[in-house]
Amino acid sequence: MKIAELFYSLQGEGALVGVPSVFIRTSGCNLRCAWCDTPYTSWQPEGAELSLDQILDEVRAHSARHVVITGGEPMIAPDIIPLTERLRALGLHLTIETAGTVFQPVACDLMSISPKLANSTPQGPWAAQHDRVRLQPAILLELMARYPYQLKFVIAAPGDIDEVHALLAALNAGPRHVILMPEGIDRELLRERGAWLAEICKQEGFRFSPRLHIDLYGNQRGV
Repeated sequence: MKIAELFYSLQGEGALVGVPSVFIRTSGCNLRCAWCDTPYTSWQPEGAELSLDQILDEVRAHSARHVVITGGEPMIAPDIIPLTERLRALGLHLTIETAGTVFQPVACDLMSISPKLANSTPQGPWAAQHDRVRLQPAILLELMARYPYQLKFVIAAPGDIDEVHALLAALNAGPRHVILMPEGIDRELLRERGAWLAEICKQEGFRFSPRLHIDLYGNQRGV
């Protein structure tokens, strides 16, 4: 399995923010988000080929009981199913961070689904392919039915909330599982967007997520 990075840190986003976790970041993605903060897993995929035994050895080297499989898009990674099954056999809590465009019958304790809004569409030759793939309602519904989940939306402008509402209506989903997170990899931009996004969350009943790892460490790898 091609792994971009494997590290121990705090979960920076979503319902488990602040929880010490081992991160397994797979390389490779079926989308090309304009604001992708891990281009080394999508636009220019890189990494090392690791066996499942090597990955599990690294996980065991840390005391954390939580593991996060992220990407890129981990649901397209070869051996994602046996990897999750072996992690589950170790008694670990497993979060999978996915855009929700691909279904695999993985073992998972929290399916962290981040449907990509129109603000993610890049300019250039990838635009049409990205737009065709980025929202797959049938797959979203299957993931939501099979797993404990959160719907985590990346918000760049107040108008993005209209798109969130439309998707939630199509999925017949309420606010309980919805998390809104400001887009950005700069502390000042995140604070600026977070100020108005927090007010939207208060009005709508959505949960607000910071990007804790950016606040603590800045925009760098391995955190």
